[in-house]
Amino acid sequence: MRFSLRYRYKPRALAAAAALVTAASLATASLAPQASATARQAAAVQAAPAVEDDGADCAVPDPGASPANAKLPDPFKKLDGTRISTASDWRCRRAEIREQAERSVYGQKPAKPAGITGTVSATGITVNVTDQGKSAAFSAKVELPSGSGPFPAVVVLGGLGADTATIKASGAAVVNFDPYTVGREGTARNNKQGAFYSVYGSSSSTGLLMAWSWGVSRIIDVIEQSGGSLLKADATGVTGCSRFGKGAFVAGAFDQRIDLTMPIESGSGGAPVFRGIPGESGGQPLSSAYSEQPWLGDAFGSFTGSPATLPVDTHEIVGMVAPRGLFVMENPHVDWLSARSGSVAALGGAEVYKALGAGSNISYWSDVQDGTHCAARSEWKAPLQQSISTFLLNTGTAPGVFRVSPLKSGDLSSWKDWQTPVLTGIGNPDNGGDPDDGSDATCTAGYRTVQSWSGGFQGEVTIRNNSSTTLNGWTVAMTLAAGQSISSLWNGVNTGTSGSVTVRNAPWAGTTAPDGTTTFGFTATGSPTTAPGNLTCT
Repeated sequence: MRFSLRYRYKPRALAAAAALVTAASLATASLAPQASATARQAAAVQAAPAVEDDGADCAVPDPGASPANAKLPDPFKKLDGTRISTASDWRCRRAEIREQAERSVYGQKPAKPAGITGTVSATGITVNVTDQGKSAAFSAKVELPSGSGPFPAVVVLGGLGADTATIKASGAAVVNFDPYTVGREGTARNNKQGAFYSVYGSSSSTGLLMAWSWGVSRIIDVIEQSGGSLLKADATGVTGCSRFGKGAFVAGAFDQRIDLTMPIESGSGGAPVFRGIPGESGGQPLSSAYSEQPWLGDAFGSFTGSPATLPVDTHEIVGMVAPRGLFVMENPHVDWLSARSGSVAALGGAEVYKALGAGSNISYWSDVQDGTHCAARSEWKAPLQQSISTFLLNTGTAPGVFRVSPLKSGDLSSWKDWQTPVLTGIGNPDNGGDPDDGSDATCTAGYRTVQSWSGGFQGEVTIRNNSSTTLNGWTVAMTLAAGQSISSLWNGVNTGTSGSVTVRNAPWAGTTAPDGTTTFGFTATGSPTTAPGNLTCT
């Protein structure tokens, strides 16, 4: 029996099946530029299963000791050594990642307690928990937007997270949750305090981040029980900044009912890959993050000096959120926050999103001017509004934007020795739509507009290797419409900025596995209404 089955419950088979249908609907909706807005909206709403953990019934084998690996672990490689090949395989592969993350990084998250009661009002939420003969209680404050409900709800940890004024103006309620009521800081590891530890013991090896995640889940339980007359149980988000960004990241990864996860400047112990932090100048050392507060599980202490021996890394925790909405925000101006390693985590996790046909559902933004820690930044307002609209209000389209600051730009290719598989059972993958004609038999190129604004847009071109051998290098030619001009481009090197443009691969983006894909992106000035034409790939 695997170690965590003692507390986990088995969800209904229907919920698991619905999750697989979700992946298929997301692929069809978000990939085809001509898909209807209604279809895209439906896909976003369905992204979160109706249960906290839809892989709780997966049998996870004991992996044993993990060999040291300086590269990021392959998120698609199962514990038995084989790689997943279908969308349906991801459910139990995710369960393996969850189990390893609990064992080595965060500590165990118990499943839904035996007894939960509480209330939901226009001003607050109360939570009462009983489990294993013990009980605890905590509460959260509610701020409603204008208009009539029921409203989506965004749980804001510690009063620090995404801009609450924008959240409410977008039509979502704010649930202000004090994580310290569930897991207090300033306590010894053998004497942890708060509602979680009142139930599961002060010497629990579970760290504060997972305890806070458990608290968010219990708030959602009470919202579900309330009947949805004021707050919607099927439209919830979570956000936090700094240490609370760490908590929001974990909460979104470990509760699949959360539709939108928005960690901000989470630093060591949050989104940045553990393997990258020791080599990032000025980043908070793993030993410091472990000892500053009992944020991470007790077991993580043995990995602070040797992160290469960790069986998981945070790009896989990003993948645990997929295909649900995720918007990672980082600050490249504070070295302590390890934003370069954060960009690697987001880029690595985005490969899971792409494999599941939901590439547009993840966004990352570190290209900001203001270096103040946990500031409300103007650059994030539009994608924040888009994310809330898509994943919580069922309108509009996901931002699907990556804006990586050149100050802290990570190179995913130097961290991975695996290729993203083309999974079956999801329709067309979210790689930018069907390729235009004019490409040769070896590779094809397809284009999609990621987002647009007044006077400009962001585009993405996907190159697919159609051959049975590895593709080493590619060149894409395309023609921009009159008035369009490339202002920045990544993962490639361009010749020309307007009219006829040629893009060849950057050194780290040229190798593409058989039937695999790679992408390059760009921003451009001009009208987005006409897509680049005459795409060819050689």
